[in-house]
Amino acid sequence: MMKPRGPHAPRVQQQPDGTIRQSQVVTTFGPGSMVDLLNDAVLIGGLDFWSYDRSYAIPHIPEPRLRDAIVERFQQIGRELSAEYPFRAPPVGNDREPSRFAGIQVLEFPQWFVCQNASCRALLRKDGLELKSHRYWHQCTRSDRAECVPVRFVMACKKGHADEFAWITFVHEAQQRPRCAAPSLTFEEGPTGDFNDIRVACACGGAAPLNQVLGGLKLHCRGERPWLGPEGREECKETAKLLVRTASNSYFPQVVSALSIPDPSGEVRERVQGAWDVLKSATRENLPIFRQIEKVRIALEGLTDAEVMEAVKALQSDRPATQGPIRTAEYRQLTASKLEAPGELPPTGATFFAREVKPKKGLPKGIRKLVVAPKLREVVAQIGFTRLEPVTPDVQGEYDLGVQTAALGLTTNWLPASEIRGEGVFIELDEEAVREWEDRDCVKKVRAVALKAGHDAWARTLDPPPPFPGVRFYMLHTLAHLLMSAISLECGYASSALRERIYCGPSHRDPTPMAAILLSTGTSGTEGTLGGLVEQGRQLRAHLQRAFDLGRLCSNDPVCGAHSPENDHAERHLEGAACHGCLFVAECSCERFNRYLDRALVVPTLGHPAELAFFSTRP
Repeated sequence: MMKPRGPHAPRVQQQPDGTIRQSQVVTTFGPGSMVDLLNDAVLIGGLDFWSYDRSYAIPHIPEPRLRDAIVERFQQIGRELSAEYPFRAPPVGNDREPSRFAGIQVLEFPQWFVCQNASCRALLRKDGLELKSHRYWHQCTRSDRAECVPVRFVMACKKGHADEFAWITFVHEAQQRPRCAAPSLTFEEGPTGDFNDIRVACACGGAAPLNQVLGGLKLHCRGERPWLGPEGREECKETAKLLVRTASNSYFPQVVSALSIPDPSGEVRERVQGAWDVLKSATRENLPIFRQIEKVRIALEGLTDAEVMEAVKALQSDRPATQGPIRTAEYRQLTASKLEAPGELPPTGATFFAREVKPKKGLPKGIRKLVVAPKLREVVAQIGFTRLEPVTPDVQGEYDLGVQTAALGLTTNWLPASEIRGEGVFIELDEEAVREWEDRDCVKKVRAVALKAGHDAWARTLDPPPPFPGVRFYMLHTLAHLLMSAISLECGYASSALRERIYCGPSHRDPTPMAAILLSTGTSGTEGTLGGLVEQGRQLRAHLQRAFDLGRLCSNDPVCGAHSPENDHAERHLEGAACHGCLFVAECSCERFNRYLDRALVVPTLGHPAELAFFSTRP
């Protein structure tokens, strides 16, 4: 990462200001995020400011299914996505020979600094400071100077805009005082550094406590998007809020992913593209005539006219050839896996290989199918981000981009992505058993009502409010967390290395009934993993028993078990019986930020009837 230099800066080998792993650039530290480096506080530049080494090819990541799922949403909001190269891996820098033409430009943000001299505490913009040895210094007096650090606070709105806090306006106009001719601000903090002890004052006598911002003072958002450059500003009618730049709510990436699975419709599309110069004007009437051309005849051999025309129409309108959601297609592929044969190994270079396993002692009650996947490839792409509040994806893991998202670039038609190769275990529950459980009175009339009341209490401030995912999703999500905790003790991987993928249906987009989870592990930039998770998947019954024991009693019971989602002063409205002592896992392992959890729906829990749990007895 490099800060932009002026046009007259000397042309010398420039060391980067900091480094970030490629996979982190697609998630935690994506475009528009605020990062603290060793000597600087910066804002990661948008995609227009990403530079790739000209000596190497741009690292494109192909995944047609993911591109088809995203392009449909992008068209709804007037954004474009390249048909040929929609995804790129972040640029890789060379530590030995760093170049200003390979890396990501960053912007110093915020540009207000606080003098660290206890007797000074001046609040100044960086252009009034002296830069020396990569640090800013303030000349407090003629004989005394002190180092300055970036101020902790900025402004942001829920649409992702970020701006400098209006310090001068806050001290003067917001206090109904006239602005003085030469504002000179000081940033006064109490001995504890607590937010309520912070006060900003001006030499003219104006002063205001910072907690006044939380007391109803409204600040208008100016629509600033500094990560997109000087032309990034847009109109915004939201109210800006004070934000600690290193807080966890300063950046919520919107990430969409897809497994690389065989796609018959994709093969048809590729064959049609091979003769696209002829077929781009094909109709049902002239297609038989085009088939007489040798090039077309060879490309379309074995395909029906209906298959060809569906692919032609999809290519003409730049829409997916198949309209099925991402996870529904993956669910159908995994549940249709062949039975494992003794000694069978994945083909060399395979990106997907899954086989059904039938243990000698059979599967536990409530489990319909167990599939192990020694080879998995997942492509993860970031499509946008928000601040202050995360936007909840639907049960298919996709976002409604018309609601809320911040752009990653102004002129680019591609998205940052990473490729993860690993292994996984797919567990499908018995659909009849799930429906019988959902129809129980204690589930449908008691627990579902309580969880929905909590969800509604959380969603009443959102516009529009996201739909309630249902008790089926709560149960599947909780089961995934319990199994991850149980398996991580045996499989050889750290708990933070395991990840979940929830298959829940039906949904408003697809009527397919789904009740399954995929637990996987993998690493970007490697050829795969060592098979430890797959081998542990074969011992599903033992891990289910361990998960059952882990979930029955929490160290925080009875407080945890009796938690009310609706009436919680801590505003934990999206959790039932769930806390750090029983269900919470590393956030990199969870799709939903440790929300939508309730162990009372999976195992018998203190204070709840046993029939409320899907596994009412030990597996």
